[in-house]
Amino acid sequence: MPIPIDPTIVANGPEWQIQSPTATPGQQSGGQNFGGALTQAISSLSNEQTQAADAAQQLAAGTASDPASVEMSVERAKLAMQLASQLRTKAIEAESDIFHTQV
Repeated sequence: MPIPIDPTIVANGPEWQIQSPTATPGQQSGGQNFGGALTQAISSLSNEQTQAADAAQQLAAGTASDPASVEMSVERAKLAMQLASQLRTKAIEAESDIFHTQV
């Protein structure tokens, strides 16, 4: 059963800030590394949540011009959060499988 997402909750505190990982010399010199891609994805997720919260606040205040766009924004944020949750679950399962592998 999916957990309902409250678009009014926004994580803006300093404990939620993701620092960009720095590449050490000898690491991938060309292209983006995994840490950078993960940071970008989390930043995108945060932006989606913030936009949905702002749209929901505008709808509640009666200043939203198009309720359908608000619904789309909230649904997009909901799907992004569900995707992030599933990816986290799969990563934890993969980590567990790796640690339980006998050598």
